[in-house]
Amino acid sequence: MQENNPLIKVSMDIILYAGDARNNVEFALDYAEKGDIKNAKKELINAEENITKAHQSQTEVIQNEMSGVDYEPCLLFSHAQDTLMTIASELQTAKRLVNLYELVYSKL
Repeated sequence: MQENNPLIKVSMDIILYAGDARNNVEFALDYAEKGDIKNAKKELINAEENITKAHQSQTEVIQNEMSGVDYEPCLLFSHAQDTLMTIASELQTAKRLVNLYELVYSKL
């Protein structure tokens, strides 16, 4: 049964950490748009920490499967992985944007 599937909790952890990272990215870009590069970079650091936590949860499942643990298929886990990958990409783009904002504001 799905409610006993251990991937449900892991999936929710991944989604929550990745969601927190997305919020951090949004805050970083908001700060950068206003020229507050110091706080923008702090938010990017927080986003990295949250993405790392989400990735660690995913990695644990993958390592368990490689060690022979069988998991019942779980659509929520697929969604969580998709969410993690999307927000990790957003984070990489945001880092470049914050650097660009920093350059623009340094020229003003």
